[in-house]
Amino acid sequence: MKAALVVMALCGFSALAMAEESGAKVAAHEQRTQQQVEHYSYSTKLDIAKVISVGEVPNVCRVVPQHMTYEDSHGQRHVMEYMVMGNGCSNG
Repeated sequence: MKAALVVMALCGFSALAMAEESGAKVAAHEQRTQQQVEHYSYSTKLDIAKVISVGEVPNVCRVVPQHMTYEDSHGQRHVMEYMVMGNGCSNG
C-alpha cells in the first residue's frame, strides 16, 4: 500500500515538473513572438554581438523561415527571420 502511494506521489511530481518545463518553453516562444521580428535581406546591416538562440531546422524539403535571437553591440535583443533550406531533402 505504501509503495503504491510512493509511486503515485512520484508520478504526480514528475507530471508537475514536465508541465513547468513545457510552460517555460511556451513563455520563451511567446516572448520571441512578442518582439518585433526583423526580416533579413542581403542589404541588411548586421550588428550581432551574441547569438542567444537559433530555431531548429525542420525535416522538410523546401525553403522555410528560420528565427535567430541575438544581442547587438549595445546589448539590445533582436529576433531576425531569414530563409533556410529544410533538412528533409535527399540526394538519391
